[in-house]
Amino acid sequence: MSEMDESSLSTAEAATPVRKRPRPGERRQQILQTLAAMLEQPGAERVTTASLAAKIGVSEAALYRHFASKAQMFEALIDFVDQSVVGLIRQVTDREPVGPNQAARIVALLFQFAEKNPGMCRVMTGDALVLEHERLQERINLLFDKIEAQLRQSLKAASSDTPSADAQVAASLLVAFMQGRLQRFARSGFKRLPSEHLQAALGRVL
Repeated sequence: MSEMDESSLSTAEAATPVRKRPRPGERRQQILQTLAAMLEQPGAERVTTASLAAKIGVSEAALYRHFASKAQMFEALIDFVDQSVVGLIRQVTDREPVGPNQAARIVALLFQFAEKNPGMCRVMTGDALVLEHERLQERINLLFDKIEAQLRQSLKAASSDTPSADAQVAASLLVAFMQGRLQRFARSGFKRLPSEHLQAALGRVL
């Protein structure tokens, strides 16, 4: 075969792309990443399996080979949020002594997480879960219960005649403040950051 023939062959091969099949787990990850990206669109409507499949370029049947239902897809996103929140809280409690500063740092890190992951913020607020299975909202409620329990623990050491009662009130107020800020962030099209004037606001609360 001449050099010209070899060159022509390699060019022809290069011009014919080989479609690679996703490795096990890759398609599942792609589905979740695409769902999260769709939730990041300001003013996004309710995501359907049809719109999700179209965005990825597969059939709806292909989605159901990886997830039994759309609720299961959202559960996977909630798992990610839950693990991320627990990890961030652990970072703070490992480094920061118990007290108001520890609680403030937890709130700040969770707001940073929401700002970096707007789609996950819509999951945390429940905005993305409207008309979905009620157990999804129950899981989000449990997540905030977990956050409140940690904030209560962080604030118990604060000097007071009634430390436990004061910690409970302050932790409850902080969670309500967090939920309000996250809602505003999602409903403003991700323009009003939850961390806006955060130190001044926490100073009032704590």
